[in-house]
Amino acid sequence: MYALMDCNNFYASCERVFKPSLRNKPIVVLSNNDGCVVARSNESKALGVKMGVPIFKIKDFVKQHNIVVCSSNYTLYGDLSNRVMTLIKNFSPDVEVYSIDEAFINFNGHHYANFDQIGLEMHRIIKKGIGIPISIGFAPTKALAKVANKIAKKYPERTQNYYIIDTEEKRIKALKWTKIEDVWGIGRQFSKKLQSIGVTNAYQFTQLSDSYVRKYFSVVGLRLKKDLEGEPTIQFEDIKPKQNIATTRSFDVMMQTQEELRERIATFSSLAAVKLRNQKSNCELIQVFIYTNRFRQDLPQYSGYKTVKLPFPTSSTFELNKYAQKVLNEIFKPGFHYKKAGVILMGITQDQTQQLSMFEYENPKHKVLMQVLDKMNVKMGEKVKFGGQDLKRKWKMRQEHLSPCYSTNLKDIITINCQ
Repeated sequence: MYALMDCNNFYASCERVFKPSLRNKPIVVLSNNDGCVVARSNESKALGVKMGVPIFKIKDFVKQHNIVVCSSNYTLYGDLSNRVMTLIKNFSPDVEVYSIDEAFINFNGHHYANFDQIGLEMHRIIKKGIGIPISIGFAPTKALAKVANKIAKKYPERTQNYYIIDTEEKRIKALKWTKIEDVWGIGRQFSKKLQSIGVTNAYQFTQLSDSYVRKYFSVVGLRLKKDLEGEPTIQFEDIKPKQNIATTRSFDVMMQTQEELRERIATFSSLAAVKLRNQKSNCELIQVFIYTNRFRQDLPQYSGYKTVKLPFPTSSTFELNKYAQKVLNEIFKPGFHYKKAGVILMGITQDQTQQLSMFEYENPKHKVLMQVLDKMNVKMGEKVKFGGQDLKRKWKMRQEHLSPCYSTNLKDIITINCQ
């Protein structure tokens, strides 16, 4: 038996943990730089706030309905997520953290487990210990656990925040209730294709022949069908290093000169290189892009990007910035107002399996130097910068509605009046 634990409206719930006054109020959480809505409370959903809508487009609507606007506080969300996942492991050591607010729990082998009791206890402990409401779905497969979780979340009072699919009757009823576009792993294109042949719910999908699903939806679709039929085919996955590492930012003001962009690209290369070294990897490809502001149609528009192959795998900030600047020289065009840029590292390989080059190679001193500089920056707070970076400027996201980091920063810890 598998369980899927999902935190309800996670970002909004995190904001409420230390500010109970936000309970029952509509909340939206914004993306980096306070750009778009990336999370909503149930109250905001009921008001019709759409995911991904730019906040400036609903400014008057937000004011009219007294919607609480929060800047995304990933430090707080990450810490609360870790605490939730730690408590979950008390129920089973076999946990796959699927996202910041979701985890699969493997109960295979727990032959005498009482899942009613586990569901109630899991919800009680997380709610009491962290203050985050959760929903739990139990089923013989991961795809069915997803379906069960949706039912628990949709009907919290009737299900007491957990639902178990443990009979064939329950499985069929749940699949008939689940719209095809809501099935885990069925994307927008798949659902459109299925709807065009009259498949509107998950049960109808399971009634298609294996050969048909294999032909038109690949082996991935066939595995999903088997999982929905109750035959476990989607197994637990090991955590793998990231295959791409990106550092991209929108600027607070538009930039016109190459010198301004040069400094940004140097900073982005440095940040991406640190991420690369943290997972003990090298990269073989680097991509740089620059965009103008697509919302300013009164200004000329341009987007430029290029990917280059490095002569040898590397994680050296010196090398990555050198090639990033070369790409910038090729894609930069004067006369435009640039709003966004980024550096993406690809072709990532593990450090211990580095492919050596006969004619070009990295300066061996770089690796030792990077290790020392990384330790210094961790200890002193990113005091060491590389050539090309502005020594005075420290990039900061626009976060006009940022909540304190209550659980990770002693300066932000809450005070209680005990008088």
